[in-house]
Amino acid sequence: MIMENQMFCFQCEQTARGTGCTGCAGVCGKSAAEAGLQDALTGALVGLARTCQTAAPTAKTYRAILEGLFTTITNVNFNTTTTQAMIDKIHAEAAALSSTPAADYDMNQMWNADEDIRSLKSLILFGMRGMAAYAYHALMLGKSSEEVDSFFVKGLSAIGEDWGMDELLPIVMETGKVNLTCMALLDEANTTTYGTPVPTTVPLTVEKGPFIVVTGHDLKDLELLLKQTEGKGINIYTHGEMLPAHAYPELKKYKHLKGNFGTAWQNQQKEFDGVPGAFLFTTNCLMPPRKSYIDRVFTTEVVSFDGVTHIGEDKDFTPVIEKALALGGYSEDQHFTGINGGSTVTTGFGHGTVLSVADKVIDAVKAGAIKHFFLVGGCDGARPGRNYYTEFVKQTPADTVVLTLACGKYRFNDLDLGTIGGLPRIMDMGQCNDAYSAIQVAVALAKAFDCGVNDLPLSMVLSWYEQKAVCILLTLLSLGIKNIYLGPTLPAFVSKNVLNYLVENFQISPTSTPEEDLKKILG
Repeated sequence: MIMENQMFCFQCEQTARGTGCTGCAGVCGKSAAEAGLQDALTGALVGLARTCQTAAPTAKTYRAILEGLFTTITNVNFNTTTTQAMIDKIHAEAAALSSTPAADYDMNQMWNADEDIRSLKSLILFGMRGMAAYAYHALMLGKSSEEVDSFFVKGLSAIGEDWGMDELLPIVMETGKVNLTCMALLDEANTTTYGTPVPTTVPLTVEKGPFIVVTGHDLKDLELLLKQTEGKGINIYTHGEMLPAHAYPELKKYKHLKGNFGTAWQNQQKEFDGVPGAFLFTTNCLMPPRKSYIDRVFTTEVVSFDGVTHIGEDKDFTPVIEKALALGGYSEDQHFTGINGGSTVTTGFGHGTVLSVADKVIDAVKAGAIKHFFLVGGCDGARPGRNYYTEFVKQTPADTVVLTLACGKYRFNDLDLGTIGGLPRIMDMGQCNDAYSAIQVAVALAKAFDCGVNDLPLSMVLSWYEQKAVCILLTLLSLGIKNIYLGPTLPAFVSKNVLNYLVENFQISPTSTPEEDLKKILG
């Protein structure tokens, strides 16, 4: 039973004891006060969605919904002041739509509901939170979708309804279906703005002199920073999910976009410590900064942490630039390596690139040169057991191809596994939202071989941490894709009955050991 004013959060993979974070703070560092405000914000969003059922929402309404949902993703906002401001913004929007706006929803009703109902509503809510981030990035590049916008109203309204499994299950599946539309929208926004990604080898060396590290997911913020730093003697490096930026032609043209710094998000407290550069967070995943480097951390968009300088809507990155110049950077080039000792990583194998050589891929399959495809990707995290993904990739046979995406790839993306037919055996397809690319490649292969996706020699071995992974999983399920391996643990918010439903209908399997899973997959 969840009591009033008691923290409860189980939306991410690292949730305490595998059941839920309670007490004074979450494992992510979110305080009980912040968790309570994020629940209040969610309740306000449900109220706004209910108001939209009787009053016509505007573009401003939809943007407010995206910002509100985005704020509640794990490792985005730790600041009670900015979260309260977002609640006030949602209330103001509801009041602007109607003189009698709907009341806020009490999230304790959901947390205290029957576990199966709570599970299904959590899948809908957490899926929408992830999808909101993708929709927001697309909006920043001028792209929106009436289908996507309308679904946020529908899904949020469903959270507040006293519905059973029969009513909620279709909404769960619809969340995945609409997220495919959303990922396609973002793919279109990225490629029409920055060009089709091309395979690019990215160094892990940080050159001497002032530099800024950009992390998160927002390509628009990176572009604005590149423009503002041009000619100022400052080098720009990507971090985490920003690595794929190096593959976009319109971003590659900036010569001071030099390379990639560090590995996945959960290592930042160690990797950022003592570094003489500035760090710009455009989205999640923000780890609470240590005192040793908090003075050089900057946030923008809905990312916020108390005591950190925030870059507002004017996108004037002068404070970041001045900090980088003052710190001066390294006096000599620093040659870093990935987790496995590699000095470079490669990215840019989106669907545009892979499908451009589809004939070679198909011929290689027909000739027996390629026996199997693995999609090994998703979120990285700190929980023990994630070396499973490193070992799994290392043990994949030489006649197989590993497609990857999201920050989980940092477990193995610096490995050299050789090539097949002139293509590297490890192909980085991009950010987590570029699961869309993997889907497009799978659909194209199925069409070429005149079979269903589930009949392809393709296996998906996914890692999850937060809500973007939830909406991607729902998208795969909505497409009828089966036999997905999921780890390193199963979500705490999935009840036994809901899990049984997913196992029976989609044959989802928890990861075991690389050896056992490879044997099961390859026979």
